[in-house]
Amino acid sequence: MNPLVFDSLAPVVLLIACGVLAGRCGWLGESAIKDLTQLIFYLLSPALLFQTMSRVRIEQLDFMPVTAYFVAAALLFSAILYLKGFSRRSAVLALAGTFSNTVMIGIALINLLFGPQGLVTLLTLVSIHALVLLTLATLVLELAVRRDAMADQTPGVPTASMSSLLLQSLKSTVLHPVPLPILLGLIYAQTGWSIPAVIAQPMTLLGAALSPLALVLVGVSLAHARVGSHWRGALALSTVKNLLHPAMVWGLCWLWGVDGLAMTVMVVAAALPIGANVFLFSQRYRVAQELITASVAMSSLLALVTLTATLALLL
Repeated sequence: MNPLVFDSLAPVVLLIACGVLAGRCGWLGESAIKDLTQLIFYLLSPALLFQTMSRVRIEQLDFMPVTAYFVAAALLFSAILYLKGFSRRSAVLALAGTFSNTVMIGIALINLLFGPQGLVTLLTLVSIHALVLLTLATLVLELAVRRDAMADQTPGVPTASMSSLLLQSLKSTVLHPVPLPILLGLIYAQTGWSIPAVIAQPMTLLGAALSPLALVLVGVSLAHARVGSHWRGALALSTVKNLLHPAMVWGLCWLWGVDGLAMTVMVVAAALPIGANVFLFSQRYRVAQELITASVAMSSLLALVTLTATLALLL
């Protein structure tokens, strides 16, 4: 096994294992999962996302490799929605098949393998990764939630028009603890101002707590979940994320003439395991929690093998 891959993935597995231990020992019960999810969504995540986006200058970014990545993700996301049917569950599953752990694992891995040049390419993706995929997932989920609410109304009671439904869903998507700080951070970055140290330092500390706490929370949920009954679904989602997603990115890069380091970084990014944000979405919308919990854990474990194989084919 490639030691660089192992060194990057081992902390993720260990953090999930710490959560399992905390759950099994009773240090954190099932009642704490909802509260910790709210803490991450409304405090830790906005701090990290705003600060990350506040450093991004649009004119310095090369979007061609990133375009190949997102076209592949959009095709895969749409295919899962089509095959599973339009619902909150299928939206979360589609997000699981396309959302990579680009921050916790990706940055460390790419920096170790390719140094600053490769890291710049990855950060071009990271700067809009959450903006594109989480916003897309939020829009689909909000539409599904509102459709379900309309379906539950009493017969004969007037319902909102489709245009009104779309407008309300777009509003809910923007005024959301994930897309909103991303958009505000991107706008702030274009002013050229830096965040004052008295604000930046607490934001850095809050943001640094996001990844470990989210992964520990995955483990806590894993300790209270019946994962055994979900192993087939988790294996299927992990296969889509770890193998099909990078294969599609490679195909589009080849088709569009994206090669060299840029292509390698994009394919490796697509081969990364499912990001913990997918777990947070499943908890927030109360759908497929046990399946997503199992899938995040299994995807991270399988990545020890699939990422090594991907890197062996690319390098």
